[in-house]
Amino acid sequence: MPRRLPARVYWVRRIVLLVALALVVTLVVVIVQAVRGGTQAAAPEPAVTTTAPPATTPTPTPTSTLPGGITDCAAGDLALTIAADAPTFGAGVSPTFTLTITNNGTTSCLVDAGENYRAIVLTSGTDRVWSNQDCAASDSDARTLLLAPGMTDTTTLAWNRERSAPGCTADLPAPGDGTYVATFTVGGAQAAPAAFVLG
Repeated sequence: MPRRLPARVYWVRRIVLLVALALVVTLVVVIVQAVRGGTQAAAPEPAVTTTAPPATTPTPTPTSTLPGGITDCAAGDLALTIAADAPTFGAGVSPTFTLTITNNGTTSCLVDAGENYRAIVLTSGTDRVWSNQDCAASDSDARTLLLAPGMTDTTTLAWNRERSAPGCTADLPAPGDGTYVATFTVGGAQAAPAAFVLG
C-alpha cells in the first residue's frame, strides 16, 4: 500500500498547478490581443483607398473662346473701303459693291457690321437715293466681327436700282441715269466715297 504524503505536499502541488494555469491563460490573452492589434494595424485606411480624388490635368482653353479684355474697335483703328465692281452699269444691271473693314490697330477688337450698325448710302448730287438702313428690320441679326490686328473682313452688296427713304416709304420714283456716289460707315469710321455711273 503506497504511503500517503503529507497534506502540505498536496497543497503545494495545487498552488503550483493554479499558478501554471494562470500563466497559460495570461499568455493566451496576450497572444490573442497581439494578433488582433496586428490585423487592425495592417488594414488599409478607407479614406486613402476609397475617397482619394483622382489626379486631373487642367483642360486647355479652346482656341475658339474669346479672350478676356477685348473691347470695341476704336474708329481710328478701322480702315473702310467701298468700291463699285464696275465703273458703269448699263440699263437693267444691278450695281454691285465690295466693302472691306480692316483693323489697323495693334490689338484685337470687336465691331458690329450688321445691317443696323453699318450704313451704305447712295447719292446723286444732293439727291439721297438709297440706304441699306431705310428698310432694315429693327430686329436684324447682329454681325459681330472679331478682328485681329491687320485682319480684313470683305463683303459684297447689290443694289436693285430702286429708290428708298427712311421708314421704307413705298412708290418712290425710280432713279435715273447719271453719276452716283456710294458711301460706307461702320463703328464710327468712314470709307472714301466711290463713284459709279448708271447707264
